[in-house]
Amino acid sequence: MVSRFQRLISLLLLLVAAAAAQETVRSLSLLHVGDLHAGLLPDLQDHGGFARLATAIRREQQGCTWCLLVNAGDLVQGEPVSTLFQGIPVYQIAGLFHFQISTLGNHDFDYGWETTSRFLKAGVAPIVSANVVDGGGRLFTRNAYVIRKVNGMRVAVIGALMGHLENYEAPAKLGPWHSLPPIETVRKIAAELAGRSDVIVLLAHLEAAEQAAVLHEVPEIAVVVGAHVHTGLEKAEEFEHRLWVRAECCGRELGRLDLKVDVPAKKLASWNWKRIPIDSSIPPAGDMAARVAKWEKRVSKVVDVPIGESRRELAKVDLQRLVEGAMAEQMGADFGLINLGGLRDKLPQGRLLARHVWNVMPFDNKVVVGKFKGSQLPPAVAKAHTVEPDREYTLATIDFVVETGALGTRGLAFPQTGPLLRDLLIDWIKKKQVIE
Repeated sequence: MVSRFQRLISLLLLLVAAAAAQETVRSLSLLHVGDLHAGLLPDLQDHGGFARLATAIRREQQGCTWCLLVNAGDLVQGEPVSTLFQGIPVYQIAGLFHFQISTLGNHDFDYGWETTSRFLKAGVAPIVSANVVDGGGRLFTRNAYVIRKVNGMRVAVIGALMGHLENYEAPAKLGPWHSLPPIETVRKIAAELAGRSDVIVLLAHLEAAEQAAVLHEVPEIAVVVGAHVHTGLEKAEEFEHRLWVRAECCGRELGRLDLKVDVPAKKLASWNWKRIPIDSSIPPAGDMAARVAKWEKRVSKVVDVPIGESRRELAKVDLQRLVEGAMAEQMGADFGLINLGGLRDKLPQGRLLARHVWNVMPFDNKVVVGKFKGSQLPPAVAKAHTVEPDREYTLATIDFVVETGALGTRGLAFPQTGPLLRDLLIDWIKKKQVIE
């Protein structure tokens, strides 16, 4: 016969065991953004804006005891404030987000590596990057990672930038710096951190295939927070109790990942991820709105001037064709060539301001011109146009395409230099007045 006392002892033991088991599973939340691209103001669809994003972040932080707010890179390069002042004001404005950890993106080098060094001192957050080094192996950032104590857990956060950084930045912008292979580098650091951390997070400013490779090939990484690819993932990608998440770019979404971590096992026990739209339903934060307005006032006289109108909205391929045509016409060339990634926004239907062109082309890329036989033309040109192999043609493109060898331009000489592509298109629209 089991006595009442023995039953009570057994119940107490079960309660103690349950409490102990519960103590080993701890909560952690990651609020994450990436590719904000100086999106100080809402876009043409009235999504995003730093002031609305600040409100959304603060709402999510309320009652979120064990939160980390992280930025996965490309904070700058998108709107005129960033272009005219080389990104510095954007880092200053972003101080109001109070990121706890950030990493660098490729566009954070757009104004030259010396300016990127200034970003590191702007006080936005500790900026970590594991694989950007000089010829001697010295890290560009002070640290490859940081370890934060959250809810009694050691949370290690590593930063990484895509391999072959030279494909995304002209050599002069990078100076002595280059990127090491990210998967190999992250794997090595994660293995070193395994005994010093309870959960490891990667801020992955990587190509999509590289992000997926970390998820599948680096078992020490519990969470991959992606960026660089501007579209968000429809749902969190899971592999062997590890996660890959990515919110949409340009401040149009805030990601929130709520985790339960099995601390002794050092693995995720459960999770919930959501993408929070940043739209007109979210009121702007007053302090952020005031800081944005201060800087927008300084650029308004330059960019908020009418230049013409468009009968329809132009995006992606249609916009690419228009820009290539404008380049050819303005430079007296047979063909124009522009990389689709160099066009960062749409041209809206209706009245056009210079600002719209600045948003499409935030980069200070100059137009360059060369002459080539049809057989020498880049494949993209030969595919889009009928050309004769032995006939000479004049081709206009931009210095970025030539310097990086993109679109089949490697080895081709473009001796003539023209205006900034942005200025060329503004002048072309002023001349046309109406784009059909």
